Amino acid sequence: MQIDLQMLAMIFFINLAYVTLNTLRFLLTMKGYRVIAPLVSMIEIIIYILGLSLVLDRLDNPLNLLFYALGYAAGVSIGIKIEDKLALGYTMVTVILPSNTDEEKSLPKILRQEGYGVTQSYGEGLEGPRLILEILSQRKSEKKLYQTIKSVEERAFIISYEPKYISGGFWTKKISRREQKIHQKNQQ
Repeated sequence: MQIDLQMLAMIFFINLAYVTLNTLRFLLTMKGYRVIAPLVSMIEIIIYILGLSLVLDRLDNPLNLLFYALGYAAGVSIGIKIEDKLALGYTMVTVILPSNTDEEKSLPKILRQEGYGVTQSYGEGLEGPRLILEILSQRKSEKKLYQTIKSVEERAFIISYEPKYISGGFWTKKISRREQKIHQKNQQ
């Protein structure tokens, strides 16, 4: 059996491109990018059919299938890394602090000075009262937010999730002002 390295490389890279685009298209769809997601899907399906036909036409060589699978795995890995870099959207972070510390008063102030919208309330935990902070952050700032929280209060309990819909409040006003400034600059 003769090994065609050029064919193996082509199969690998075609599937790598397909799966990377598949991951991005899925993320764009989930984030509501209604124009770019279908365009990416068109390119994705062309690449998919091309790669699949190369493998199906050459099933006599198991290496073709192996390199197809390796390209798929590499595409998933690269897609995840690209998604981490893009960090589209927002994250909602809930922080629960023991309410018997000085950090209880300083953390919300520090976070507000850094530009985060912070809503605080109080709750009751197993070991007594707790301060609860709700913080909306751009996903690009998420790691920095966690570092800030942990640098102030190591014992902070942190939960995060991605909100589907945001309306009103601190962020909406901030985004509206930014869009108005951009619109005014474009008119000049």
